[in-house]
Amino acid sequence: MVAGRVDESALIVALRAGDQIAFAALVDEHTPTMLRVARGYVADHATVEEVVQETWIALFKGISKFEARSSLRTWLFAVMINIAKARGIRERRDRDAATSFMGATVDPARFHAGGDVHAGSWREPPTPFPDSPEGSVLGKELRSIAERELDRLPERQRTVVTLRDMLGFDSAEVCELLGITAGNQRILLHRGRAAIRQVLEDYVREDSSAPSDP
Repeated sequence: MVAGRVDESALIVALRAGDQIAFAALVDEHTPTMLRVARGYVADHATVEEVVQETWIALFKGISKFEARSSLRTWLFAVMINIAKARGIRERRDRDAATSFMGATVDPARFHAGGDVHAGSWREPPTPFPDSPEGSVLGKELRSIAERELDRLPERQRTVVTLRDMLGFDSAEVCELLGITAGNQRILLHRGRAAIRQVLEDYVREDSSAPSDP
């Protein structure tokens, strides 16, 4: 933790000094994920890029006034989200958040029914991910599938999963950034993770059942 603060302090000093290499490295590090998060607020790709570009401009202009009350990353994403809100997409964001709560995350048929002695437990348990010499190859395939399915999630789920699982924000930071309650954050995260895992399980199950070459 201390080392991280030292590194960030050095980065802030470099940015304030106009270090173009430090600024370019920061842009390269965060832009891909910023674009993904911005898509949770703005549907049009060109507008998404504009939001991210405006965020970097805001960082460049405002770094001298940054007081380090939060991490630079948290401040950066807070600025980006505020810019997205200022583009008039709050109503759309709330509508997407409401629709993302609809539907089950896992097929109810995979659980024992209410009258069964094992009611509520798995009838068809999750498929374990393989641990084999082919694991590294399959792991790359699974990561690719997970990224694809992440892009297909409802936008609020996608944003929460991206912030939590890709960027490592904690729940309190996500709630603050998105203006949602802790309960909503948990539900969005659970549903997003469950939807991705379901697709991964299906893929592994199909792969394991496919006939092998003689």
